[in-house]
Amino acid sequence: MDAPTPVTDLADRRVEVRRSRRRTRTVSAYRDGERTVVLIPARFSLVEEREWVERMVGRLEAADRRRNPHEGDLLDRARELSRRHLDGLARPRSVTWADNQHHRWGSCTPADASIRLSSRLQGMPGWVLDYVLLHELAHLLVPTHSRAFWDLLRSYPRTERARGFLAGVDHATGREGPGHHDDDGGDEGLERDGGAPAVQVTSTGWDAPD
Repeated sequence: MDAPTPVTDLADRRVEVRRSRRRTRTVSAYRDGERTVVLIPARFSLVEEREWVERMVGRLEAADRRRNPHEGDLLDRARELSRRHLDGLARPRSVTWADNQHHRWGSCTPADASIRLSSRLQGMPGWVLDYVLLHELAHLLVPTHSRAFWDLLRSYPRTERARGFLAGVDHATGREGPGHHDDDGGDEGLERDGGAPAVQVTSTGWDAPD
């Protein structure tokens, strides 16, 4: 049975270490409210405990940043995606979270190279967030859902998986809107934003503006 040790403050991070005789090699960690629980083999020395606690807490925090990055990190992430998949041709100037995008996952304004992501994406897998970001980056280059647009996304291996994931979320939450548009060149669902077209991506296609 796991034996909890007192909660430790590790650089302002509350950590509870639980030693288990059943564990021989594996180490795992998870969040429990504001506390991080690290499960380690009972045979670990205090030095090994410290090493693995720091390693596992670091991994959890890195995963948190991927799922819910700060706005300052979003721009760096978008630029890296552009470099990796679009030869650096898309040059976003800002990427921000938007709390009012309830029926679309992202939008962009090519005129000022700004991208807005729905805050509903926070906490989703990093590869889903990357798909929405890359989708918007591609729209900075090609505003329509033409063949040229989808060719830009061809190098991202999880495009279809991410679209399916987001479609499932929309279906589960009942947010499938009436403004669906085909991805193969139909009505593109463009919105005017300060006189410039803003493109909105949803999991199932294109939604008309709210």
